[in-house]
Amino acid sequence: MAPVESAAVILSGAVFVIWALVAAVVFRGQYLPISGRGSIGQFVALTGAVTAVVVFIVAVISVRAHDSSTAGAGPSGLQRERLGWYDIAAVALTYAVIALLGWSAIANVVSDSFQGAVVYSLSAALLAGVAVAVTSYAVFLSAVHLTPMSLSLILVLFLVVGIFTSMLTASDPLWWQVNMSMLGVTGDVSARAFNLTLIIGGVVVTTIAHYATSAIPAGTHQEQRGRRRVRSGLALIGILLACVGILPVDEYLVLHTLAASGMAVIYIGLVAGLRWLIPALPRTFLVLGYVFVAVVLVLAVFFFTGYYTLTAVELVAFVLIFSWLLVLIRNTDAMRASAQAKEQVQEQAG
Repeated sequence: MAPVESAAVILSGAVFVIWALVAAVVFRGQYLPISGRGSIGQFVALTGAVTAVVVFIVAVISVRAHDSSTAGAGPSGLQRERLGWYDIAAVALTYAVIALLGWSAIANVVSDSFQGAVVYSLSAALLAGVAVAVTSYAVFLSAVHLTPMSLSLILVLFLVVGIFTSMLTASDPLWWQVNMSMLGVTGDVSARAFNLTLIIGGVVVTTIAHYATSAIPAGTHQEQRGRRRVRSGLALIGILLACVGILPVDEYLVLHTLAASGMAVIYIGLVAGLRWLIPALPRTFLVLGYVFVAVVLVLAVFFFTGYYTLTAVELVAFVLIFSWLLVLIRNTDAMRASAQAKEQVQEQAG
């Protein structure tokens, strides 16, 4: 733990020096606005995004070098699944977008709190260096300790930041009266942010599908087949989520609707089939899934009877599905830890 913290501090210190010097040159002799074009907020958002990608890759390389010397064991002593290049690119881009949108939002809030205020070049350079260094520190520690659970939380954070950014910047304030897909049809920055969020989010879900299901113990052929089917189902949900962003509803109504409804169908199928696909899952989790599906179906009835808007149904379904995914990953991690503990006890007894 101490070497990791030290590495994070050293790396963040280097990032601070580099970007503070760059900012000092770029901002030289200027009075800068807090947000908007040519502002300190814009500088931090862009450099923070670039830094997030670089730091994540550095962290992945460091983890692989460490794992090679410890037979691939993670912090808990359990075997750690390696990310492929496709997964690394998707997760790195996720960190970058979170940094970009997060710092942009913070700059807007601060700017609204200090209306008309400007920042002198030296202060702006120091603030920018600190902000990007904080980004580096957070990304490095998160990447080093990346697990299926933390990756899922990062995905949820990414989707929330991206979708709320699109909501707040939507050119049509009454988009919610139709459905959430209306956020992606205006052709402006808000629409591009919404569609990009769904595309990247879908890619990350496919990463989680592989990364998380590897934690499911599968000693028999039947268990291996069940694990493959769960992995395929989760990956298909990710692919369809990306398709929702790739196919705007105003241009590809039928395909967009099929992709959106397909996610719900696959989710319901996974919940219904988990009892046979992964028999070792706790009964309480299975019941939780049935309850979530029942709530989604009731909300669908409310929509068709005109009681609820489609937007309300989509928001609640989004929360339920990703909550279910988080709990599923938590349970599969617990299953792997339990199986590992039993093997260690048997080895000690032998």
